[in-house]
Amino acid sequence: MVVAAALPLVAEYGAAVTTSQIARAAGIGEATIFRAFKDKDEVLDACVAEAVGTDHVLRELATISLDEPLDVRLTEAAEALRAHMERMGTVVGALHASGHLRPGRGGPHGREGRNGREGRDGREGRDGREGQDGRGGRDEDRDGQHGAGPPPDARAQSFLALRDGVVELIEPDRDACRLSPEKVATAFLGLLFTRLHTPAPGAEAPLSPEELIAVLLHGSLKHPGSDR
Repeated sequence: MVVAAALPLVAEYGAAVTTSQIARAAGIGEATIFRAFKDKDEVLDACVAEAVGTDHVLRELATISLDEPLDVRLTEAAEALRAHMERMGTVVGALHASGHLRPGRGGPHGREGRNGREGRDGREGRDGREGQDGRGGRDEDRDGQHGAGPPPDARAQSFLALRDGVVELIEPDRDACRLSPEKVATAFLGLLFTRLHTPAPGAEAPLSPEELIAVLLHGSLKHPGSDR
């Protein structure tokens, strides 16, 4: 509850957000925050962990109906992943710009904490989310330092979790694909993450989700006798 209330405030104010603002947004007393978190820095670390974590977007991917056509499934997945990446960039960028995340100060190790993907059967596959002493979003191996995101191994785990979530959306059409669902999902994420990079001045607009899916599934060459 505290972290959910804090995220939009952190995105707006960065490290300048106050615990009183967070408490008002959460509808609780300010003292309640400090029963769950040691200080404001710990709240901000939990916000980073939530922003870079994949639980929320994996839940969204799991709600996409497998009865929809493949291109529709992947378009919905692209929108969910775009929103996830934008939220992560906004939160981490705001904290970095306001001085909370500085190079060389380490990172909230273990905050991502995924040891498995959250599948369609609702398995969380996460450890350490409750944290010691019942403090939400904390992990037992926290070192109290601030960084710009999870360590490399956590990033790799996050990518694999996202890939596996997309694989589940492709699996019903395995027989129609020339490549395995795993390879298609990896290509999908590669195209999507490239699209999310800020284009250079004067560059063409990035592919829309629909264009991205069309290139992924049908290539970039026109079919004979067609203008598409």
